[in-house]
Amino acid sequence: MFETIRNAWKVPELKKKIFFTIFALLVFRVGAVIPVPYVNTDALGQYLEGMSGTIFGLINAMSGNAFAMATIFALSIQPYINSSIIIQLLTVALPPLERLAKEGGEEGKKKIASITRYTTVAIALLQGFGYFTLLKANSVGATPLLNVGDMPMIWVGLVIVLSFTAGSAFLMWLGEQITEFGIGNGISIILFTGIVARIPAAVQNMYYGVNAWLNRMPVEKYEELKLTAEQITAYEKTLLHPVMIPVIIIGALALVVFIVFITNSERRIPVQYAKRVVGRKMYGGQSSHIPLKVNMSGVMPIIFAQSIASLPATIGTFLGKTKDSGGFWGGLLTIFDPSAVLYIIIYFLLILGFSYFYSAIQFNPVEIANNLKKNGGFVPGFRPGKPTADFIAKVLGKITLFGALFLSVIAILPIVTGNLSGMSALGIGGTSVIIVVGVALETVKSMEAQMMMRHYKGFLE
Repeated sequence: MFETIRNAWKVPELKKKIFFTIFALLVFRVGAVIPVPYVNTDALGQYLEGMSGTIFGLINAMSGNAFAMATIFALSIQPYINSSIIIQLLTVALPPLERLAKEGGEEGKKKIASITRYTTVAIALLQGFGYFTLLKANSVGATPLLNVGDMPMIWVGLVIVLSFTAGSAFLMWLGEQITEFGIGNGISIILFTGIVARIPAAVQNMYYGVNAWLNRMPVEKYEELKLTAEQITAYEKTLLHPVMIPVIIIGALALVVFIVFITNSERRIPVQYAKRVVGRKMYGGQSSHIPLKVNMSGVMPIIFAQSIASLPATIGTFLGKTKDSGGFWGGLLTIFDPSAVLYIIIYFLLILGFSYFYSAIQFNPVEIANNLKKNGGFVPGFRPGKPTADFIAKVLGKITLFGALFLSVIAILPIVTGNLSGMSALGIGGTSVIIVVGVALETVKSMEAQMMMRHYKGFLE
């Protein structure tokens, strides 16, 4: 990877693209620390501190802590991602959109992109209004989350919602500019930057945890200070044994290597094309293959599963309920507590289900088999048509199962590690690692492709 970046730096056009990408990301990080008006950011930080198991924790991780600071980029590019997923699903479900995507050509792609943009703005307005409702309805002790003063609440709400919406729309535009004038996919790179921006805070938490362990109070002090069980648990979670530092580093490196290996793995189905004569020329006869990625669905099943699994905790937060509230909500939030065994099982099953669902809408074996038949291609050992489609579907099912198990292990491993070691405050989960590694690999491949197009001698050698 570093060799590729060094070679790209020698190409003037690519150097300009790299500088443009860096400048755009600097703009993103500056906007990610500028708070919107009328928000008490200190109280908000305390309020959101314990919400790692809710949808707010997911959005905050993707935005690089901008959500917890109520900055103009607090919603990050989540509205655009949600909009893209919705339009992608509707493209499969609605025939007019499906025809527009398949038969509309370049003009059809532009129309779908335009629909996605408008949907992004609508989702950003809804999310911004939900965020404002959260701010208006809650407080930390006697300290409200909004510093309204004498200002009318309608004006305050209008400023906050429009600020969030404008920030999200600007990031969508910025991502498109990076895609066009920079390196790689702009939306993915912005998401990558937001996640990586949390690493310094994670390192700082590790330092504070080790320092707290070295200066920990003796057990006798607990009784002297009359600490409750909750206070003792909260205090012990801040402690980190120094031996765990090399374990964390080695584990993180092993995790990255494993993700890279699986991300690049694919099952290749051989395809043979029959020879045919057209005029005086003979076509076909060559061999090819259909590549099936092991992790075909990427990180989307984890995002879907995490959003649904965190829904009860999110609703409970709006209603002011906790797992200690008792009754229906107390029992429900106890089940869906991120550290509970039942939550881990439900999370695991949701990832498996969404992996199969996402693979089904992305890859249609019948369509692939029909395309092969039209072009005179066939899989050796299988007749064209339904037998070929059945074989591809069988292979796809096995590949999807392995990819789903891979995603489940990556997603659940940080939760289990956090429960065993109390390191949940590190803030870099399996979802984040998969996104970071995937975007890094995608960006490097994009740079290699652009260098190959320019016939870069040093790269080709």
